[in-house]
Amino acid sequence: MLKTRVITALVLLALLLSVLFSKSFTFFAAVAAAFFAAAAWESFRLFQVRQAIVGALIWTGAFLYLLYKGDAASTRLLLMLCVAIWAIRLTPALKLGLPPLEGMGNRLLNGIYGIALLGCFVAIAALFQRSALYLLSIMAIVWIADIGAYFSGKAIGKRKLAPSISPGKSWEGAIGGWLAVLIVAGLSTLHPILANTFAPEVLMRWGWGGFFLVMTVMVAASIVGDLFESQLKRRAGMKDSSNLLPGHGGVLDRIDALIPTLPLAALFGTWF
Repeated sequence: MLKTRVITALVLLALLLSVLFSKSFTFFAAVAAAFFAAAAWESFRLFQVRQAIVGALIWTGAFLYLLYKGDAASTRLLLMLCVAIWAIRLTPALKLGLPPLEGMGNRLLNGIYGIALLGCFVAIAALFQRSALYLLSIMAIVWIADIGAYFSGKAIGKRKLAPSISPGKSWEGAIGGWLAVLIVAGLSTLHPILANTFAPEVLMRWGWGGFFLVMTVMVAASIVGDLFESQLKRRAGMKDSSNLLPGHGGVLDRIDALIPTLPLAALFGTWF
């Protein structure tokens, strides 16, 4: 199992780096559309929607349309809508719970989560067009938070963060991930080669107070995204969103923390 997981991770890393540094928007669009289609299909399955493949193809068409026909104003409006969706509907669901799988409430939530997923991939495209390194620097914040939370939770985790949703996560782990982000992101501001990446630009624009606030919001958003997908899987009785990625589960399992985080980062970036 570990060997399979490592091999899959290396293949995904090689693919990610080849896309990010290919300087080909067509190649990027093709890979992004494939991953979006897979994530949309998994999302429909979590909501137990019939004809998940058809739904995923329709949403992928919408993504490609926005990718090639959307303008800056519509992109910003979509990203703002995604932030509002997470603040008003999806984050409160962690406390209030999800609607039953049968009924209008579930279908409505499926559409809302679909918009959030669409906004995440549109944000990826917008950030990629700014620069591959800039996009990678934002993704790294989420990865560092996850790695820091994992090791902190394993070492000292005692108080459960959301026991009814994800029993393995702890407050100590979340705090450890947050501290890891503050430290690593803070160190990244010291190296000239990283001057045009996310963390240094936040510091330059808003100072240390703004830096602290933005990094805290980013980490919190990544945790919410992870927990919400876990809540969807628990309701659907599924361990993973799919088995498309051997040893890792599904695409949603790998990007759940990015879904609320990337639209936020893209909006922060427009203010620089």
